[in-house]
Amino acid sequence: MGKNKSTKPLQDTPSEQVSIAADASHTFAPLAERMRPRTVDDVVGQRALLGTGKPLRMMAERGKLHSMILWGPPGSGKTTIANILASSVQAPFFSLSAISAGVKDLREAIEAARIANATARDRSVLFIDEIHRFSKSQQDALLGAVEHGILTLIGATTENPSFEVISPLLSRARVFVLESLSREDLETLLDRAIRDDIELREQKIELSEDVRRALMALSGGDARKMLSGLELAAQLAEGRKITVESVEAAYGRKASRYDKAGEEHYNIISAFIKSMRGSDPNAALYWCARMIESGEDLEFIARRMIIFASEDIGNADPNALLLATACWDAVRAVGYPEATIIFGHVVSYLASAQKSNATLKGIGAAMDDAREHPDQPVPLHLRNAPTKLMKELGYKEGYRYAHSEEGHFARGMTYLPEGYEDKVYYDPTEQGREKAIREHLRFLWPEKYK
Repeated sequence: MGKNKSTKPLQDTPSEQVSIAADASHTFAPLAERMRPRTVDDVVGQRALLGTGKPLRMMAERGKLHSMILWGPPGSGKTTIANILASSVQAPFFSLSAISAGVKDLREAIEAARIANATARDRSVLFIDEIHRFSKSQQDALLGAVEHGILTLIGATTENPSFEVISPLLSRARVFVLESLSREDLETLLDRAIRDDIELREQKIELSEDVRRALMALSGGDARKMLSGLELAAQLAEGRKITVESVEAAYGRKASRYDKAGEEHYNIISAFIKSMRGSDPNAALYWCARMIESGEDLEFIARRMIIFASEDIGNADPNALLLATACWDAVRAVGYPEATIIFGHVVSYLASAQKSNATLKGIGAAMDDAREHPDQPVPLHLRNAPTKLMKELGYKEGYRYAHSEEGHFARGMTYLPEGYEDKVYYDPTEQGREKAIREHLRFLWPEKYK
């Protein structure tokens, strides 16, 4: 493999990385590193990217890489996949962490890649962990190297690259989305560690169902964190059986019964939604806290709040949807633990807001009619008439421009298909802002809103 000694302080070549990793069981490497997969077939999860005929597997098999960004949650395998892909090509490999690397480090890596390319079989590969932490000036410096073919970029990020990576760089790299590992995937990793790791095998480790559940819950689905917790729990057990208590000691906190892949997950989110619907901010805050404390994905909580704002509040308080959407942006921007404050702010507002499901019922009824009668023609007076033929056929004839009439309302005009003129899908309640909306609609459409 291409090796450039002048760049040795920056990284190891792929062949060196593999040999070091393969020998990790004989060093002081942590369990997560000792169990790091070395081939595509060893990777657990990410079947949509690494399964037979899938893009990343095909790149590895053909030894031909394209610049890419791997976007996924912590512990989903981004760094592992990057290492495997880099090992599949005959090219110098450089690695930087955006957390600690500056513009100077990046320029040195690019120059080293340029020099290495002179004798390498394939162009250099640069892996940048947490690429979203690079400033615009750093990303600009990287752009030229990618654009001129000096290196192939593999970036890893936990943040949406659409927001964190500059557009010119993003347009030159394919984005691959990694999913959180499933419970089945995590079980596989635990079984593999117990079976294959020398140290754990010597301790004759056995894990009860409660211990497995605690490891998964406290790690938040992060495979690296789960294996680290297992290793420390085994050390704390000192040859004795690993218990939930030793797992909790390893993580420094109690394990909740909440399981993101199990029934309790759905029970708690149900209690959370029903508490907000029932206008009980105290209960809503409690169930929200239970999810936060158990390591629930903050995007999952925020997403359900956005849905709730339309489904259960609607036009009774139109600001609810705006606030819920702002919550989504805010918690993703700051992350835990500060996101807890924002959740408290918005959850208490949504729970205390006046409620209405009139918009939910309205769109539901309209969808039912649209499915049952999908071919209802648009009335001629509502159709545009850009051509002479359309005008001759009566398109747009009889249409009245509402803004040209008194009160900006064309009284007597109809906008529904024939036979549907009397339909009422949206029936506002007397709650909050909807009371004023109902009065206004009653004035405009007295025959519909009595």
